[in-house]
Amino acid sequence: MRIGRAPILLTAVTLASSLTLTACSDGGKTATGSAGGNYVTGPSGVSTVAKADRVAAPTLDGETIDGKTLDTASLKGKVIVLNVWGSWCPPCRAEAPDFAKVSKEMEAAGKPVAFVGINTRDNSKQNALNFDEDYGITYPSFFDPDGRLMLRFPKNTLSAQSIPSTIVIDKDGRIAARTLVAISGETLKKMIDPLLAEK
Repeated sequence: MRIGRAPILLTAVTLASSLTLTACSDGGKTATGSAGGNYVTGPSGVSTVAKADRVAAPTLDGETIDGKTLDTASLKGKVIVLNVWGSWCPPCRAEAPDFAKVSKEMEAAGKPVAFVGINTRDNSKQNALNFDEDYGITYPSFFDPDGRLMLRFPKNTLSAQSIPSTIVIDKDGRIAARTLVAISGETLKKMIDPLLAEK
């Protein structure tokens, strides 16, 4: 029996659509190129770079959602966890409680870790502030509605290419790990802990 092309095409389109729903769309504004190949992506979807192959992360600076200013250059010597999120994004809402919990645990334990959010594609700071209040997030977030901060990441590096994205920067200011999906607190700790142990 011959199978028509229309059902096969419909199946392919359905599969592609379901894959793109695993993360919120970035509207084409925040993609900065794919990683160049000196990284390994594990089964959890986390990509890591060997210490010798890491490249410098860009300095991010600007206004936060609460109207203050922040410059990541002031965080040198700490592991920096950058989480790209939007209040409108369901996967961002799913991972937010874990980010709030892990950030507070790290702070209470005196670990040299700085959490920084990058709020994007929100049309008002109030939406972002409400999100932080709802989920108990106490670390600062840049207000970056147009995704300009993400464009500072060099091409062919582990850059933010979806919302949510999480990028972890080592104590020397180099890009060490990235995930392009919502993650659990356990996975987040697995991204941070090896960098804390590095000499």
